[in-house]
Amino acid sequence: MIKIIIFGNIKNREPYSVWIETLDIVTQAKIYAYVDRIALGGGRKNLKPVGDGVFEIKIDYGPGYRVYFGRSKNQMILLLGGDKSSQDKNIQKAKEFWRIYESK
Repeated sequence: MIKIIIFGNIKNREPYSVWIETLDIVTQAKIYAYVDRIALGGGRKNLKPVGDGVFEIKIDYGPGYRVYFGRSKNQMILLLGGDKSSQDKNIQKAKEFWRIYESK
């Protein structure tokens, strides 16, 4: 099984955690389920690479939630979350966070 890690940026904030905590508990549960499914090797139809080693999970719920992550060995590093309305901006941020993670 893949280990799930939450990325902490330079200021030791966790952008993914900050985002998910703004959502209601039902939405959080749905997102956690999608992330777990990907970590276990399923849910590939909702997964796509967005470039520079970053992947996007599309959540079929609400306003089109997205979760961005990178992979390192047997780890899934959660970088950021958002929705369809901020997708382009979030992809760029996720790529930046991934570069920071890889440079450590």
